[in-house]
Formats: sequence, structure tokens, C-alpha cells
Amino acid sequence: MAPSKQNDRDARQARERLRAYQARQTVHEEKTKRRKRDNWVAGIAVIVIVGLAVGTQLLYFAKPGPASASASPSPSASSAALSLPSKSLAEDRTWTGTMTINGIPLGVSLDGAKAPQAVSSTVYLTQKKFYDGLSCHRLTTSGIYVLQCGDPEGTGGGGPGYEYGPIENAPSDDTYPAGTIAMARQGNNAKSQGSQFFIVYKDTKLGRDDAGGYTVIGKVTSGLDTLVSQVADKGVKGGAGDGAPAVSTKIDTFTLQ
Repeated sequence: MAPSKQNDRDARQARERLRAYQARQTVHEEKTKRRKRDNWVAGIAVIVIVGLAVGTQLLYFAKPGPASASASPSPSASSAALSLPSKSLAEDRTWTGTMTINGIPLGVSLDGAKAPQAVSSTVYLTQKKFYDGLSCHRLTTSGIYVLQCGDPEGTGGGGPGYEYGPIENAPSDDTYPAGTIAMARQGNNAKSQGSQFFIVYKDTKLGRDDAGGYTVIGKVTSGLDTLVSQVADKGVKGGAGDGAPAVSTKIDTFTLQ
């Protein structure tokens, strides 16, 4: 073969090899860009999911409606004449009594020395028979184990017509043992406590938000096992881990002395 033809062929093959190399490089660069983009999207998704999980826990006791957690409680017609009592009503002492839920008598003990304002409010509301007949509108069964009650609207957004703070007697280790009775509030708002409270039916750890923990007013001293078996163990409507109890649940009466 003549030298010129050989050189033309070599040049043509060199150009083809160059184009193939450039094509491979382009494909590699596109794959690299796509992988980086996918990793970035996945990272953002993980951050969002973690943020939602943390936010859900922190806002859980925010006079919930778990979606109206940030909504301010609204007074019902029956609570329009109620007003926040002085914390001296708690008398710096222990109050004992019975909270009957679905016919189940729960012995309760409230500590007026450690949570004077919250206990004063609770005593005042029981004296007004505010709690009698109100529903327990929320149950959680996954990681957080509480039954929440005390909303006159039954939606998670209601209250007695007043709010108060600060947070009192929150556990320093954020652990709420089974039987704990604590006040619900809005997320990041220590002065949004009202009538809603939650009963912890299994040891639960609750993360703090900017406002702190949750005011512990006392504990269930008897009857918790029956409440668990007849209400908590029945789960949440629809099989979720957070929502209205599958068994319709209400406070029959709540008395203290």
C-alpha cells in the first residue's frame, strides 16, 4: 500500500479512536453528574425525613390535631366563663382522687408542690366538672406511648379559655415513666398549657424543643393495667400508630381532694 494511503488510514483510525474516547468521556461525565445529583437529592430527602420525624415528636403534645399542633386552643361555649386560678389553689400539697375513663377507675395523685400552677388549674377544672364527659382524642402506639385527653372540642385544638406557663417539673432526663400524667402544650411555647393532658401508659422518652419538656403534674396510682388492656392495646383507628383510639374513649368523671 502506498505510504499516502497508509497515512490516510492511520489518520482516519486515530480520529475514530479519538471520537470513541470522547464519547466514552462524555458518557462517564454524564453518569458522574447524574450520580452526584441523585446523591444530593437522596441527602435532601433524608434530611427532610429526619426533620419531619423529630418535628413530629416535638409537636406531638402541642394540643394536637400529632396536625393542628401549632394552633392556639380555642375556648368552647361551656368554658367561656372559666379563668386561670392562682397557683396558691394547689396548697403546696398532694391531691388524690379518681379519674374514671370508659368506666375504668384510675387512682391519681397530683403534686401541688412541684407543679403548683398546673395542679391548681387541674384542681379548678375538676371542681367545675370541666373534664366530665370529654373525650380522649389521641393515642400513640409507636415509640411514644400516651393517651391524650381534656379537649372540649375533641379535635386537639380546644382548651378551657385560658393558657398558662411556665413549664413545671419536667424530668431532666426527658424520660416519662408509665403512669405519668403531664400537660400538653404547643411546640416551642411554654405558656400554651390549658386543659389537655396525656397519660403515659408505657415508659416513654420525649425530646425537648425550644420551650423545654412537659409539665408533670402527677401519676396514675392504680388501674393503669386495665386502661392499657381495654383501650391502648386496642390500637388506633385504621391501624396507624397515632390518631384517635380504636375504642371510643372518654372521661366519665374526674375528682380530686
